[in-house]
Amino acid sequence: MTATTTGAAVPTRGWAEGWGLFWTLTCALAAMALGFLFAIGWDTEGYRMVIRATARTSLVLFLAAFAASAVVKLWPGPFTRWLRRNRRQLGLGFAMSHFIHALAIIALWKTDPGTFWVLTNPKSIATGGTAYVFIALLAATSFDRMVKALGPKLWGRLHRWGVWIVAVSFIFTNGKRIPVSLWYALPVVLVIAVIVLRVVAGRRQRRAALA
Repeated sequence: MTATTTGAAVPTRGWAEGWGLFWTLTCALAAMALGFLFAIGWDTEGYRMVIRATARTSLVLFLAAFAASAVVKLWPGPFTRWLRRNRRQLGLGFAMSHFIHALAIIALWKTDPGTFWVLTNPKSIATGGTAYVFIALLAATSFDRMVKALGPKLWGRLHRWGVWIVAVSFIFTNGKRIPVSLWYALPVVLVIAVIVLRVVAGRRQRRAALA
């Protein structure tokens, strides 16, 4: 454990660091999904609960990975350095959360197609499917061997554009539901806030380089 200047502690090894963190997140996400299904039922309501829950965990994990490089530049400290150091594992945790999310959507479609088509449409499936393609590509290329195989230039372009496509997908997916519930505005605001942080951090870094 590493103590912060305020007396709090940030875990630096074991379950909260590196691949231990990834497996902790994976087990927690699987336990959450199974817990809802066993408590509510392996039916429409159970699958919808898993879909809602993993939508939230996916957002939190994506924002943590998406913001990591910016927050450590703006507010360097033990926690932000931990975020930056474990950005890969947080991103893979996001991919795992969204994989479970997809499984629950497929289960809902097979179990209750009527409800499924009330909640979605071909356009949403197309845009969501595009985001999933990039999530899969980002996850598959998050390993050192793939970085070497692609080369730093191609890998950098894929990950730079990929995270922005996923970010826009979150804004679109939640933004279109705001008329249904104002709570959907919260994810939109959070994603936009992290985008602003990334822009501010990038400008500060460029100014420092020129100084």
